[in-house]
Amino acid sequence: MPGPSVSQPEPALVAASFGRQFYVRSPTGAWADRVAVTRGKRTDVCVGDRVDVRALGPDQAVIEALQPRRTLLQRSDGWRTKLLAANVDQAGVVLSADPPFSEALLVRMLIALDTAGIDAALVANKCDLQAARTIEPRLAAYRALGYPVFEIAARVHPEATRDTLRGWLGRRTTLLIGQSGMGKSTLVNTLAPDADLRTREISVALSSGRHTTTFSRMFELPADTAPDARIIDTPGFQSFGLAHLSASQRTHAMREFAPLLGRCRFNDCRHRDEPGCAIREAAERGDIDAVRYRIFARIGDDGD
Repeated sequence: MPGPSVSQPEPALVAASFGRQFYVRSPTGAWADRVAVTRGKRTDVCVGDRVDVRALGPDQAVIEALQPRRTLLQRSDGWRTKLLAANVDQAGVVLSADPPFSEALLVRMLIALDTAGIDAALVANKCDLQAARTIEPRLAAYRALGYPVFEIAARVHPEATRDTLRGWLGRRTTLLIGQSGMGKSTLVNTLAPDADLRTREISVALSSGRHTTTFSRMFELPADTAPDARIIDTPGFQSFGLAHLSASQRTHAMREFAPLLGRCRFNDCRHRDEPGCAIREAAERGDIDAVRYRIFARIGDDGD
């Protein structure tokens, strides 16, 4: 008797990741979403990746190949690297004044995004609160550097939030990142009204139970929110290591440093306490933002 038929590899999009399990989607809708695993101990797959999968049944698959990426965002410390998302067009860093956002964390995320070639914007949430006034000077500093800044109040003004972000989101895949407590989950639910339901479905499929906030996932947005648009939601961060980046990469990712590079007394200047450092002196004169410079100077050579 002939043996069982073996399915051929098919293209798929990684729509969620949890540990070493993934939720994959047909880019054409040819089959229902499936849980997928990698062969062996491979871990270099993340949300947004385009892969080839082989079906193991109606709702399971194995990832056979990883397609080349356009972009990849990752964070790292001295021990491991965490892949956050691939093939995104842009990213929104969600922040707020209540609780106060960490600008040190913001600087690190922007350095990683710039180095990855991903356009970044600041999404200032909870702007209906009195405390929002306290961060206006810092938002102005980032506008001056050319970062788009969107001021929203997702919980109390959901329709205005969608109107504000529609043009930015449309026809793009957008990564939303930020520290815990900034209201990112509320924003995700404002943009994708079925996000909670979809998250529960994915959580059950991945057997991750109640741990719905610990994995990254992609949502398609309704056409009336933004046409041909997707967002990738990630767990909130409390740290963002840059150990995978060299000192030169971190320096070049600071936009205000660009006109000053090459003007230091020493070619190997680390832009901290070396004599004749053009960047430190510019910060002392107020020619570049002193807050961002101090944060940069505290990032160690290993990025921690």
